[in-house]
Amino acid sequence: TVDVLVPGVLALAVMSTAFASLAIATGYERRYGVLKRLGSSPLPRWGLLAAKALTVLVVEALQVALVGGLGLMLGWQPHGSPVTVVVLLVLGTLAFAALALLMAGTLRAEVTLAAANLVYVLLLVAGGVAAPLDRFPTAVQPILEATPTGALTEGLRAVLVAGGGVPWADVWILAAWALAGFAAAARWFRWE
Repeated sequence: TVDVLVPGVLALAVMSTAFASLAIATGYERRYGVLKRLGSSPLPRWGLLAAKALTVLVVEALQVALVGGLGLMLGWQPHGSPVTVVVLLVLGTLAFAALALLMAGTLRAEVTLAAANLVYVLLLVAGGVAAPLDRFPTAVQPILEATPTGALTEGLRAVLVAGGGVPWADVWILAAWALAGFAAAARWFRWE
């Protein structure tokens, strides 16, 4: 139903923009020397990484408005706290952006292109975007729930479909992915 589909599409929008698009664009910026030129400016590494992640938030705000508006026109009836939804979307964005920057800053552009698309498809299929994770075999559900896609989709569904409170487990999973990803990206990101 549209109530289950809209949270999945919102998670897909976050994953597409903050992971696949950012990884590929940054990988090619690095290959063509754009990042090297930025690296010689007074802008610190963490500043570039944070700016790229925050820029993605602006694009996603437009996507959320569009997907949410279309969902409402199709009869979607969201429940739960909008603040909790925003927290989940921001944490999901930061987690995916961190992983994208880690990939783009450590791999060659062509490898980043292939790897980002492969990971994107795997997370799309196994991350609960199209169907809730409870439809997967119970043996793999905990593993899938620990992925950023699984945490984001299940968290959004818990709030928007079930109208529950804050899904703390999903919030902590996304925060852990974001912190670990940005720490690794800040450590190993190469400008050229």
